[in-house]
Amino acid sequence: MDILAELQPIFRDIFDDESITVTNESSAENMEDWDSLTHVRLVMAISRHFGIRFELDEMAHLKNVGEMCDLIAKKLAAKKA
Repeated sequence: MDILAELQPIFRDIFDDESITVTNESSAENMEDWDSLTHVRLVMAISRHFGIRFELDEMAHLKNVGEMCDLIAKKLAAKKA
């Protein structure tokens, strides 16, 4: 499963911008309009898409999309176990 590829349409939908290309280095620091409300909307959409739940502190400490992908992979693995 290519988690980054699955995140691409979610980010495009939440940011309402079909031209966005998300990379492992993408973050609130380098993406315009990624504020706290957008972050909450992303977390909710990602949770729905992958059927997983995040703890509040987990998502707050992520530095970039690459770390987000790692956390999603960990949660998906735990869900299958």
